[in-house]
Amino acid sequence: MKIGLAQINTTVGDMRGNLHKVSDAYARLCMAGAELVVYPELVLCGYPPRDLLLKGRFVEAILEALEEFAAQSGPVPALVGFVERNSNSGGRPFNNAVALCRDGQWEAVARKCLLPTNDVFDEARYFEPAAQPGVIELDGRRIGVTICEDLWNQPGIVDAQRYGADPVRQLAHESLDLLVNLSASPWHVGKERERVKLLQQAARTCGCPVAYCNAVGGNDELVFDGHSLLVDGDAGVLHQGAGFEEAVAVASLDATAVGLTTSGDDLESVRRALVIGLRDYAHKSGFRKAILGLSGGIDSAVTAAIAVEALGAENITGVSLPSEISSQHSKDDACYLAQNLGIQYHTLAISDVVASAEGALAGLFAGHGPDVTEENIQARARGLLLMALSNKFGALLLTTGNKSELAVGYCTLYGDMCGGLAVISDLPKCLVFDLARHLNREQEVIPVNTIEKPPSAELRRGQKDEDSLPPYPVLDEILTRYVEQGQSARDILAAGFDQATVQDIVRKVDRNEYKRKQAAPGLKITPLAFGIGRRMPIVQKFDAETT
Repeated sequence: MKIGLAQINTTVGDMRGNLHKVSDAYARLCMAGAELVVYPELVLCGYPPRDLLLKGRFVEAILEALEEFAAQSGPVPALVGFVERNSNSGGRPFNNAVALCRDGQWEAVARKCLLPTNDVFDEARYFEPAAQPGVIELDGRRIGVTICEDLWNQPGIVDAQRYGADPVRQLAHESLDLLVNLSASPWHVGKERERVKLLQQAARTCGCPVAYCNAVGGNDELVFDGHSLLVDGDAGVLHQGAGFEEAVAVASLDATAVGLTTSGDDLESVRRALVIGLRDYAHKSGFRKAILGLSGGIDSAVTAAIAVEALGAENITGVSLPSEISSQHSKDDACYLAQNLGIQYHTLAISDVVASAEGALAGLFAGHGPDVTEENIQARARGLLLMALSNKFGALLLTTGNKSELAVGYCTLYGDMCGGLAVISDLPKCLVFDLARHLNREQEVIPVNTIEKPPSAELRRGQKDEDSLPPYPVLDEILTRYVEQGQSARDILAAGFDQATVQDIVRKVDRNEYKRKQAAPGLKITPLAFGIGRRMPIVQKFDAETT
């Protein structure tokens, strides 16, 4: 059997544009000899639709698109993800569903059983779960149909089983010839390796091949990596689709197992994820150009390099915004970076803006010595000018802060946090350094001095990040344990970290939740980002240092 995997990049809510891609992929795969075409989850509306599902005519427009595609379909069957109205009297209003389309109509429906509500997912808000996965008869073959999360409850693969049901084990008793999974599985570092193990175990459990079609592209904070798969009944990988790009391919069950084709290079995957995430966020929002401040530091340098790859050098403008405190080497490094990238480059000194603000406040500040307030005035002056340029020229302003800074609050509201997208906000500082070196693997893109010099916000003379923070390898390890793994301060201390350091970092993380609530959306590349997947209250009194 030849299976067409339509790994396409859809836009949430663009039913006409998505339908065009669905129809085009169907025609191409039929021409290539596919005997069954499989699409990603909710392909007609894009994933995740969230509260658009509650808007008038949204679901109706999905059903109209399904009817139109079904009318176009020929003898080759296609499994298409869509939103079905729940016909039962009780429960949530919709089903996350799959329609079997062929010969001008849709003739069967399968529905999603497991509805994730963890991390970035909130499907139980909208969808009613199915009691069991669907099985369809297709030309003498029995095909089990699952949707994304339905695979993610297998013992030994997933850390915590969140559901009482296991659709894969339910299907193991159905004498299947093929198990299909339509997916919209967001990426994070290492996710593609997890999926391969998951599909291999599903193949062994059901004793049949598994075809997996995943979405690709960026929608808001989420990046979908594709890497669609076909695994035979012995868990051998017959086909692996491209990563981070659209791929319409026919995979045969009669093929010889080829093994994994991914390089296993996490840094390269991070680079590609950020590029497609930025490109899709900008283009799907109507932006073709982007602007960012260039400080001469490593964060803005990495952000600029990703922006050039995503949008083209001709569409990127870098702006140096030096103050009286800015070092000459930082100004030089910003200029060298712009030259290396071939982008437009401008210098706007902020000294007069800062002096004007300080002069206006002088009377009210009388008797109070300089402190972080004056430092923040510099950051806000930069934000003011960058936002003005963004407004005037219709360019997307990119913020350049990393995850470590965002965690401990080393960022200024209405200053360096100004912008429409936080490209590297889910990259810990050490990963930013690693990615910078990776970007320089063939030639110097980011000035070596930018990578080698001690990090500094340069908001006061002689300032260095390590004046008030532990070395970044220590900081990032504490943050990974506290933020991503949910360890308590006691747990972290038991691992051998300094008590005063742990208490200080934990206090900073908790105290700065209000800043993160006002931050630009950021591209998710770790298992837990500061964004829709982390829902901490701002006002709370839980003492993480002692509890």
